[in-house]
Amino acid sequence: MARTLRILGAGPGATIQDAGRIGYMRYGVTPAGPMDPAAFATVAAALENEPHAAAIEISVGGLSVDAEDEPLCVAFAGGVFDWRRNGEALPVAARIRLAPGETLTARAGAIGAWAYLGVVGGFETPLRLGSRSTHLRSQIGGFEGRMLGAGDALPCAAGALLTEAALDAPWLAASMAPFRVLPGPQDDYFAAEALDAFFGEVFTLTPRADRMAYAFSGPPIDHARGYNIVSDGVALGAIQIAGDRAPLILMADRQPTGGYPKLGHVIGADIGRLAQLRPGERCRFKAVSLDEALAAQAALQAQILTTAQRLQPLVRRATTEALLRANLIDGATDALAD
Repeated sequence: MARTLRILGAGPGATIQDAGRIGYMRYGVTPAGPMDPAAFATVAAALENEPHAAAIEISVGGLSVDAEDEPLCVAFAGGVFDWRRNGEALPVAARIRLAPGETLTARAGAIGAWAYLGVVGGFETPLRLGSRSTHLRSQIGGFEGRMLGAGDALPCAAGALLTEAALDAPWLAASMAPFRVLPGPQDDYFAAEALDAFFGEVFTLTPRADRMAYAFSGPPIDHARGYNIVSDGVALGAIQIAGDRAPLILMADRQPTGGYPKLGHVIGADIGRLAQLRPGERCRFKAVSLDEALAAQAALQAQILTTAQRLQPLVRRATTEALLRANLIDGATDALAD
């Protein structure tokens, strides 16, 4: 029997994402993929999935799902969301068995903008250019190239029902540490005073924030050589400074090329933490070397690899509903019988 996860309700921004559409930017195709790669990878590790396995990316609009016909083993992690199974509170990151008739809901909590829900084996929506990731502007990938909505039935791969466990993932915890930036390749388009302002002052995420880019307000970053360059390739975390002299950081759905000078790039180890900001939140930036950026990425990947060792037994509260569902005996004996 087919395994299916049914969407009961989904807020704006809920999409299918895998690790991204790799190798097509040269043809003008945006990679898409998760906004918080570390949280996405943690969910995959908790489910013993391939690193590229598709999951649901959930925004602050939330999500509600149930399993149809067959029980499913799912895991979730990301921002500090409020997760509940049939109304019963769950940890902010966990692996659970979702039985038919049970409802799993996610609502935005106090911290974080994105969370991920995966299933053992991944979701088996159609591959488009080698990926299941959704790119909404081009309507490629995911589930019909669009956001998820009530009534959608997501096909799931066959997989084992792993034990239930809470996820201890300290690398996903919120932090006030500055976001680390690798300067370049056009940092020479900015005077020393402008670079000092960027790395020394506080910036605020504006409401102009989506999967394509995050716009920040703060002290103006003045150009020394104008703000137009010959368009070149754009990487995840690129910090463009256009004519408005404000930082624009390019995210998962970034365009393949851009014609504004790039002061630097938020390093891979910090891009997920940056993605978890909400409009109105403040932050700082810190310049680091290439060696520091590579070491930070290696350290994060090493932490994610410990996910399985950090799983802790999840004890389900004994409710009347749960007891009635359970088969608590395997037979009976007559005490008066010979």
